[in-house]
Amino acid sequence: MRHLFCGLSLAFTLVGAAPQAPAVAQDYPIDPPGGGEAERRLPPIGIVAPDLLAEQAPPLVTPLAILDRLVVPGTRMQLEWRPAGGISNAEIPSPVIVARGALPGPVLCLTAGVHGDEINGVETVRRLAHSVDPTRLSGTVIGVPIVNVFGYSRGSRYLPDRRDLNRYFPGSPRGSIASRIAWSFFQDIVRHCDMLVDFHTGSFERSNLPQVRADLTRPEVLEFSRGFGDTVVLHSPGNRGMLRVAATAAGIPAVTFEAGAPQRLEPAEIAESVAAIERLMVKLGMVEAPEAPEGVGVVEPALLADEPEPAPIFLDSRWVRVNSAGMLISEVALGQRVLAGQRLGRVIDPVANTERYLLAPVAGRVIGMALNQVVLPGYAAFHLGTETSEQQAVQEAVTPSNGDPIGEDPEDRPEPADPQDGEDYE
Repeated sequence: MRHLFCGLSLAFTLVGAAPQAPAVAQDYPIDPPGGGEAERRLPPIGIVAPDLLAEQAPPLVTPLAILDRLVVPGTRMQLEWRPAGGISNAEIPSPVIVARGALPGPVLCLTAGVHGDEINGVETVRRLAHSVDPTRLSGTVIGVPIVNVFGYSRGSRYLPDRRDLNRYFPGSPRGSIASRIAWSFFQDIVRHCDMLVDFHTGSFERSNLPQVRADLTRPEVLEFSRGFGDTVVLHSPGNRGMLRVAATAAGIPAVTFEAGAPQRLEPAEIAESVAAIERLMVKLGMVEAPEAPEGVGVVEPALLADEPEPAPIFLDSRWVRVNSAGMLISEVALGQRVLAGQRLGRVIDPVANTERYLLAPVAGRVIGMALNQVVLPGYAAFHLGTETSEQQAVQEAVTPSNGDPIGEDPEDRPEPADPQDGEDYE
């Protein structure tokens, strides 16, 4: 018996002393029992297969590098921009609000204050840039409410040297002060944009109906202009040196958004401008269309529609000019539809005690008009637009008529030529 126990003890000792193979851990069998790809088993609950994870992973959104800072996705940051070269060391910096969306999408730039006295756009851009929610935004919004801080701080349209900044883009690093500021802004801000909206108002005591001005001969700009809902769209190729013209030439579709008059804040025009950009962001897929809250009034239908109705396009526009000096008193309102021959206003000569009437040469809608003021002969008083279809608008944009050029507000106070400006001067 003792020999039996000794044998068993020796056997257990030999088994325990045998080398142990390393254990291999796995969450589920690599080759399921039964074999064959047809019987491939799904992973246990709570574990996602690597191939399924790769298919469902959303595109990566990286931080945006701008003005020597990094704006991480899902955040908003207010930066400061100054022209390079110490041009504006004594001036306040231009605020640049960057809302970097948590989801991928386009970079939409909103600029205002290129003319320092046009402040409706300043408030529009400020409101939009600070109200968008970056955690629910697809893409990025870059808002620059005041580009021309020189003019804004003085309540002036111009730069300190009386140059119009919106005639010098994209600028030059070795040109005039206007050209250098334009160059710095274009390189530091505009180059980051995928599309751009530049806000303006009427010039020199004129007011404009909220409207988009775009070069409809450019397919990318035409497509961009369709996103503003029921806002008026007016074909205008623009002038050399304008921000939107330079941006479009650089491959960045851009338009001008005109609304209201200079040197004043107009709540109705600002609200309409904000609503138009919100419709644009829905069209671009940057934000979701708002839903009508239960038990509350009706939300604007254009905001709820998947595809907003095509905007009316006013192409055949013309200015009605004053033929005599005196005091202009308007008899129509901005946005009003008029008939051919209808009286638009009158010019009173207080010295001769005479009145002369201004008549509409064509039927249309008042999309711009001068405020009541003292005028001289030739002053552009009323801007009339004739509604047409998009197809007709594009066709006439490609083959314009020989009449007066359509587009920007007339500048009745031209700046003197400076031979040193070279290619920067228009």
